[in-house]
Amino acid sequence: MYRLPLRVLAAGILSTPLLSLAAELPYRDPALPVEQRVSDLLSRMTLDEKLGQMLMGARDWVGPEQMKKLNMGTLLSGGGSVPRPNTVNGWVAMMKGYQDAARSTRLGIPVLYGIDSTHGFAHLPGATVFPQLVGMAATRDEALVRRAGEITAREMSAAALYWTFGPMVSVVDDIRWGRSYEAFGENTELVSRLGAAFTEGFQGGLKVYGPKAVRPIATAKHFIGDGGVAFGSSDFAMAGGRSKLDRGDTRGDNAALLARHLPPYKAQVDAGVRSVMASFSSWNGTPMHANPHLLNDVLRKQLGFTGLIVSDWEAVQLLPGSFDTQVATATNAGIDVLMEPQKTAEVLAALRKGVTDKLIPQQRIDQAVSNILRVKFEMGLFEHAGPVEAAQAGVGSAEHRQVARELVRKSLVLLKNDAALPLKRKQHILVAGEHADDLGLQSGGWTLEWQGFFDNNTRLPGATTIIDGLSNVGGASTKIDFDPNGQFAKKVASAASPADVAIVAVGERPYSEWLGDRSAAELSLSADDLALIARMRPLARKLVLVLVSGRPLILGDALKKSDAVVAAWLPGSEGAGVADVLFGDAPFTGKLPYAWPKDAASFKAASAPADERRASLLFEVGYGLAK
Repeated sequence: MYRLPLRVLAAGILSTPLLSLAAELPYRDPALPVEQRVSDLLSRMTLDEKLGQMLMGARDWVGPEQMKKLNMGTLLSGGGSVPRPNTVNGWVAMMKGYQDAARSTRLGIPVLYGIDSTHGFAHLPGATVFPQLVGMAATRDEALVRRAGEITAREMSAAALYWTFGPMVSVVDDIRWGRSYEAFGENTELVSRLGAAFTEGFQGGLKVYGPKAVRPIATAKHFIGDGGVAFGSSDFAMAGGRSKLDRGDTRGDNAALLARHLPPYKAQVDAGVRSVMASFSSWNGTPMHANPHLLNDVLRKQLGFTGLIVSDWEAVQLLPGSFDTQVATATNAGIDVLMEPQKTAEVLAALRKGVTDKLIPQQRIDQAVSNILRVKFEMGLFEHAGPVEAAQAGVGSAEHRQVARELVRKSLVLLKNDAALPLKRKQHILVAGEHADDLGLQSGGWTLEWQGFFDNNTRLPGATTIIDGLSNVGGASTKIDFDPNGQFAKKVASAASPADVAIVAVGERPYSEWLGDRSAAELSLSADDLALIARMRPLARKLVLVLVSGRPLILGDALKKSDAVVAAWLPGSEGAGVADVLFGDAPFTGKLPYAWPKDAASFKAASAPADERRASLLFEVGYGLAK
């Protein structure tokens, strides 16, 4: 047999793309232990290839070629950042472009792509939109929350997406915070239990598709204490809003703060979570992105977390010093993935300078990259980064929506009932309030857009509003008249000839993050809402107030004027679940995840002395009538 000279053979190997030798490279062998694969791949990487893994850009600023040029390891979609067309096929095509670019690099390391699927794959029209976490918390049902996690993972996998930035396991001290609806409440035990259930469901949700399916990862956020920030400790301004709590400072005795805020993260680590996002907030004055004690000594050493730690959106830039200093500070503190959507090239340069100037130890870079690669190998991204085609038929399916509808049913909390509920067929029911017929209002923030949307029901095909649900569940024998403004002609109803029941659906407009921060007075029902309730009161023998909101609202006189009051939270795409309970087809079982304030003047956060807090409340945590 003819043999090439050794020097020619060697030259041929060196000029051959590494991907063609995949079978000969240990890191490409899925049969090998993950740590062996990590070690092998790390040993083959140049400094720039390592640093590229630590970069996270956003699709709005980073295309496949830029990602390939910088050897980038992660990407994300911010709220509202979607491909065109925004369909399953559109997402699949976009992800194929990025993965093809990643695999064409020298080492062929797949990209890990993250999105905020905080209550279902709500970036996609037609997907199942679950109640926000505040509503899930009201159910106190671990099995249902686990199912929501599973379904979210499955619907995302149809689009080749496997990383969600959730669940948020903040223990919320103050409902004036604009992210209260994204959390499981103010009780540490409840947050821990339900957060773990979601993560278990999400990360195990694709097992039904067999061993070749990617193992998706959840993100416990925001480590640590963001739910305990002091009112007035933040003064962040952007997008036309100024914060009151968001990105603020968590203050107090370290032991007491850890006792309240750390257990949900222990539960997450015990549940196997593979990603943790650092918080924008500070801990007794030290920004979390610059806190090596909490990120390393507590999260990694004490809790045993071995996954990746990702920064929040441009949070690095809020640290003191120049950009180079900020990047070095965050990296040395324990951040593995730097979420800098627009500044990926600048981050790469800053990391390279940090290593060259010995501001960032090479060992820290290797640790960070190992954490990232470990997660990618565990997920199976190197073998199966494409979509799960078997999952595509389930996106927004009747089966998935039924689970969401059950979550809605169990989330409703009955605060008051003076013989007004359940509704009865054959009654004459008046329905008023824009929240009764608006899918955006009933879904809240992080739905199609970062700040959510309203006044366009066509954007969530297949979903049902509350009025849709009332009409469908009530059936042909029930007479229902609807006017969002409550302007009913006398021939419909009047004080002299009232309807049986008036349902008034009021609440909040969608918001997210600091744009939802409010003073206590701003938690009150609006003047327009109170006027609508007053207008409807004489038109029916009984008045049912349905609150569509991400947190408790101060009711004022509305409590007295209503015969029944129902907290429906932000139910998502399945408004029929609200109707199921109002008509008595399902019982009221929901319990408050947050205490309900009496008024603005006496408002107290959960950290206030127990006696003072109790005196300021209408209803305590766990309250909820059965009928």
